[in-house]
Formats: sequence, C-alpha cells, structure tokens
Amino acid sequence: MDRLKVDLGARSYEIIIGSGVLKELGVLLHSLGQASRIMLVTNPTVYDLYGEQLRGGLGVDDKRLVLGMVPDGEEYKTMVQAQRLIDLAVEHHFDRSSLVITLGGGVIGDLGGFVAAIYQRGIDFVQVPTTLLAMVDSSVGGKVAVNHPRAKNMIGAFHQPRLVLIDTTTLYTLSLRDYRSGLAETIKYGIIADRDFFAYLQENAGLINRRDETVLRHAIRRSCEIKAAIVEDDERESGVRAILNLGHTFGHAIETCSGYGAYRHGEAVAMGIVLATRLAHRLNLLDTTDKESILALMDALGLNLPVPKLPPQELLNVMCQDKKVRHGRLRLVLPTAVGRVAIRDDIDPALIAEILCKPD
Repeated sequence: MDRLKVDLGARSYEIIIGSGVLKELGVLLHSLGQASRIMLVTNPTVYDLYGEQLRGGLGVDDKRLVLGMVPDGEEYKTMVQAQRLIDLAVEHHFDRSSLVITLGGGVIGDLGGFVAAIYQRGIDFVQVPTTLLAMVDSSVGGKVAVNHPRAKNMIGAFHQPRLVLIDTTTLYTLSLRDYRSGLAETIKYGIIADRDFFAYLQENAGLINRRDETVLRHAIRRSCEIKAAIVEDDERESGVRAILNLGHTFGHAIETCSGYGAYRHGEAVAMGIVLATRLAHRLNLLDTTDKESILALMDALGLNLPVPKLPPQELLNVMCQDKKVRHGRLRLVLPTAVGRVAIRDDIDPALIAEILCKPD
C-alpha cells in the first residue's frame, strides 16, 4: 500500500492506495474506533461489482450495517436523495458514533459525505472511490454537496473524511467514457502545479490509455499529493485552493445548462480546461507553445471534446451564479504556463461569450 497523510490537525486522515485493498477496510476501520452503526452508500452498478467484497472485508453483522442504495447518475445528487438517506439513518437509530461509507464515484462520495456532514451536525464518513475521477479529486479534501436545479454543488459543506481507501483494481471495470472523465482531473494537476508531472503524462499517454497499473498508480498518488498539499494550505477555499477549479466554472455551467447527466463531470471539466486554455491564450497570458502542449495532451487522451452549442448568455448567467463569484465578479482560473495558473476577475464578459461561441 501507498500511504499519504492529509495533515489538517485534528481533522487529519490517510489516503491509502493499493491493488486489492478493499478487503483491508475492516482492519483499517478498527484503528478508527468502533462504529455503532454503518451505512454503506452506493449505487446498484457499483454494489453488484464490489458490494459483497467490501461487506466481507468489513466483517460487520447485518444488524449494524445498513445499505443506502442511490440510483446511478449525476441527476440523483439531490436533496431528495439526501433526505432518503437521512430517513434511513433515523429509522435505524444512527447516532453520533455511527459511520457512513461511500462506495462509488464522485456522486456517491459527494452525496454520502453531505449526509454525514449534516446528520446530527456531523458524523464520521469514509471514502472508498471506485472511479478515477473520485480517486484523484472528489474523495480528497472534504468538499461534499448536492446540486441545486440551477447550479451544481450549491448546497454543501466542508466535512473531512476519516479515511480514503483507493483500490486501483476498480479502474478496470470502468467504461472508457468514465475512465477518460477521470483523466481530465489528473491533467488538471499538471497544469496548475507541476510541469514535470504534466510531462510524465505526455510521455506515458499510450500507457495511460491502456490503463497500465504502474503508470496509473503513480498518476493517482501524485494527483493526491498535489491536492493534499493545497488543501492543507487552504482547507476552506479562502485562497489558493481556488486553483483546483481550473475548468470547473465553464464545466459546471455546461453540466447545468445541458441537464445533469448529459455529460460526465470530467467531460465537462475537460471542455472547461480547453476553453480556459484558449481564453488565456487570447488574453496573452499563455504562450502558444504551452497552449498547444495542453491541447495536444487533451487530444492524446481523448479529451478535446466538442463544446455543446448552448446559448452563450445562458452559460454566462449560470457561471455568474458559481460559488467562486466574489462581490458580483466572476472569477476564472486560467493557465499562464504549464504548471502555473492565475485567478482573474477582470475579464470582459463579451470575450468569454465569444470563446463560448467560437472556442477555436
């Protein structure tokens, strides 16, 4: 196993990465203390693949374990589903010594983590991500949320997990579409913070496309290292943590305007990264060489996706409701070089609309 620590004082936790580590969850949880009840939040697809394996590793009798099944898809990351899980917790007498385990992708992690954050003002939860996107991004950092019909992740909290357990074998059951969705977040880390990591992804693009375990394990670890360092420096996104949103302001607007579920989150982020890259180049913030490097890597990993033809003003309106807006000013994270970004709040909306209309 690889072990990383997210150092947040009393809220610190480990990220454990390995092959076949699902069966170790029971032993790992024992070190965290005894939970009075456990809710396993997952969806039918993931449960059919890994549910029994995880339950066997837990070694918990059925009286203490409650299954919180959620339909599969971004469109179910809602207050309605959160209420269902809370009702289940109340029905089974969950208390402050109870535990939520999320087994699945970003939707499950966000939803289950949100329920843990608000139930009895906060109970423990453990993230067991089964998608690449969740492994490198949403499972780490403690941001949990559900969507509002008019804006993504608008209802949420900061609530750190007690443990993140990443079993890399789950990557081999992902569809190509879901796998590539996670690669968008992985590329993001190279663009925002580590030129050498970006070069590693370039050099190993072929192996990444073939899901080579050694390359993937390094990519997951390095992504988690970068995110952990940023979260340690700015847990509640009051400063530097905002750079993790490269591509997300555009991406969230695309998800919202297209209808949740039309695009995977990582697909929308990939579109957002391309749009942010082209906008940065138009503003002379990013030179042509680095712009072409970013676009070439997106191409190589199947992520230079066409932006849907949506009304630019509609997208802009949603972007202006984004959580990163401050004092009415839209803030965008833009690359200024591979490995470095800037946050800008002075960009002419007409130029943003032009990029949305004609991204090339």
